[in-house]
Amino acid sequence: MTSSGSPVIVPRNFRLLEELERGEKGIGDGTVSYGMDDGEDVFMRSWTGTIIGPNNSVHEGRIYTVKLFCDKDYPDRPPSVRFHSRINMTAVNQETGVVDPRHFPMLAQWRREYTMENILTELKREMASPANRKLQQPPEGSTF
Repeated sequence: MTSSGSPVIVPRNFRLLEELERGEKGIGDGTVSYGMDDGEDVFMRSWTGTIIGPNNSVHEGRIYTVKLFCDKDYPDRPPSVRFHSRINMTAVNQETGVVDPRHFPMLAQWRREYTMENILTELKREMASPANRKLQQPPEGSTF
């Protein structure tokens, strides 16, 4: 907060640099991580996340790759999120792998303070939800 009481708005690239530093270290128990696709991209747009499927679900032990694209209006607007690894999940379009904001509340009700870490962690939590934990999955290693 500034002395006037209004929040400090961190510029986009500073925010993304903070996220890059956190993502490359691994998050929490190390089952979620992310990083930039191209270290030369000064706009820091294209990212890849990795989620190791949650225990006690059909996803256990599987490794999922997720593509995130942070357009120029990130973090004011959410990134586009698409699974590269095939997955059967209620929030994921089965033809394209795109995470549908209408079925994934974090994207539909996006707030500036949310991060790519939050998205990946929430996707992992959603994999373990009753609606997704037992859905039959495509063969491991298949991609969209």
